[in-house]
Amino acid sequence: MTKYNKFGLAPRAFALIIFATAGILSLCVSGCAQTSPYVVAASVGAGNSAALPAAGNAPDDPILTITKRVDEVNVLFIATDRRGKFVRNLNQNDFSIFDDHKPVESIINFRRETDLPIELGLLMDVSGSVQGRFGFEKEAATGFLQHIIRPGYDRAFVVGFNKESRLTQDFTDKVPLLAAGVQRLSNGGGTALYDAIYKACKEKLLREHSEHPIRKAIVILSDGEDNQSEYTRAQAIEMAQRAEVLIYAISTDDSGLILRGDKVLEDLASATGGRAFFPYKMKDITRSFASIEDELRSQYAVSYKPTDFDADGRYRSIEITAVKKDLQVRARRGYYAPRQ
Repeated sequence: MTKYNKFGLAPRAFALIIFATAGILSLCVSGCAQTSPYVVAASVGAGNSAALPAAGNAPDDPILTITKRVDEVNVLFIATDRRGKFVRNLNQNDFSIFDDHKPVESIINFRRETDLPIELGLLMDVSGSVQGRFGFEKEAATGFLQHIIRPGYDRAFVVGFNKESRLTQDFTDKVPLLAAGVQRLSNGGGTALYDAIYKACKEKLLREHSEHPIRKAIVILSDGEDNQSEYTRAQAIEMAQRAEVLIYAISTDDSGLILRGDKVLEDLASATGGRAFFPYKMKDITRSFASIEDELRSQYAVSYKPTDFDADGRYRSIEITAVKKDLQVRARRGYYAPRQ
């Protein structure tokens, strides 16, 4: 005769229910543990903003490594003439490539990349130091996104930062949502520029090697001053290099003077293969955005196998030069080898 417990169930049925409940709870906990470290509301895509996590003790976190085919390095770069105009008709033999101060073992692939998909982060300084042209800068940024993002092909996200970073629009290919994210930005407070770069690269652009090449870039509008960051400039650059992100910077300073922040913006850009712009007049801001758009459509891509490569996690320099001495090449300074 079957005995029933106080819930009116046979022992075997009761045990099955307990087991199923435990499985559901386990899945719930697992799913919660894998959610994004961003505090992103479900309706960010529809217009709400979300705070990015505070830095806290993050600078002491273990060093991240990128999992990819260890014996292949991919680099995007541009070539310009003496007048700064892009040169788009060069071939593999027109360049010399050194990795860790040694000629590369072999070139796996070389191509002109004028139509690669773009993943872009727009980071706008909303601190109290950028009030003068803030409204015009938002309009110029919106126009830039309208020109560069191709629906169904490219994606972008929008972050405003002062002492903390706030995601006002997550990754999307819908320009109206990106434009709304820009317009929701309001200014005031201190500046944590390095934190904003570090978090954007780590949380939005760092990933395992993609099967299809893409261009990853961050466009920063800021005066380059930082007085609130937990991370250092070196750590922000390192994370950008690990994520293979180009940094473009447009200065918001309109004083006409050479200030400390100018060197910061130059350093961030040159270390990652990007470029810094210093527009004095408001119309020059629009021209700076146009130059970035043109550059992102004028790149070369090379894949190569380094000489004497070890998957040891250390930093390796990249040097790409043009055979013709009247040409200039701009590429990121180096990368961190994956650790295996």
